[in-house]
Amino acid sequence: MTGLFVGLLFGTGLFCVWWSFWAREEDPDRVKEPPALIRRLRDELIQAGYPTITPKALLVGCAGAFTLVFLFVYAVVGVPAIAVCFALMAAWGPYAVVRMRARQRRNRLRDLWPDAVDNITSAVRAGMSLPEAVSQLGHRGPEELRPAFQAFAQDYRISGRFHDCLDRLKARLSDPVADRLIESLRIAREVGGSDLGRLLRTLSVFLREDSRTRSELETRQSWTVNAARLAVAAPWIVLAMLSTRPESVRAYSTATGAMVLFAGALVTGIAYWLMIRIGRLPEDERVLR
Repeated sequence: MTGLFVGLLFGTGLFCVWWSFWAREEDPDRVKEPPALIRRLRDELIQAGYPTITPKALLVGCAGAFTLVFLFVYAVVGVPAIAVCFALMAAWGPYAVVRMRARQRRNRLRDLWPDAVDNITSAVRAGMSLPEAVSQLGHRGPEELRPAFQAFAQDYRISGRFHDCLDRLKARLSDPVADRLIESLRIAREVGGSDLGRLLRTLSVFLREDSRTRSELETRQSWTVNAARLAVAAPWIVLAMLSTRPESVRAYSTATGAMVLFAGALVTGIAYWLMIRIGRLPEDERVLR
């Protein structure tokens, strides 16, 4: 029996040694591509101006907000159902702030991209090479876009690889308009030709018209969004005011009261999602990622 065990162990060792000589084939796209949720959170963090915060740190912050608010409300009110409801709102808070700042910054950049495209067009018409025309945006472009293009200029001076620098610039900006501009520049670099100026001018006109139309639509539908937010917040503000009186929240300490509270939270969430979904304008997606 001992000899059989030693033989099996020796054979297993030889098989492992033989197996180590063969490299494991892995799909690079599957290995390197993060999940859709992490990828979306990373884009929104960069668009919001928080490039140093990782998606996992944001999720940890949401979990920490949930825990702190739950413990605080439960210590003050003493009703677990009410504490869970307000803790869920607090957990949504950090992500809501990131989304709001990302949306505001996208709107600001949407007004700046036509000027950036015009600067590149002028530089190309003045005889600059394409990398130089892109790099000069770090000094002459819109103020909010300068840091990203300054980093591009530094990358290009170090490596001299235009396409790799464009990839890093695209990741640094994480903006749908930037993706279109960068891919246009990449195609112009690879194919060449005399239509680059016309392409950039057409892109600039399209971006200006899109920004103007979207601004008018957002102004008209802002009252719908504000009304939806007020309608959602009103019952919870009333509940927060009632929570200051123990006799008013005693009914929610029972199982029936907790079910009523959670049902109200579910209906409120669905109604808010429907109102926002109906009145929301379509957002640009990074199809040229």
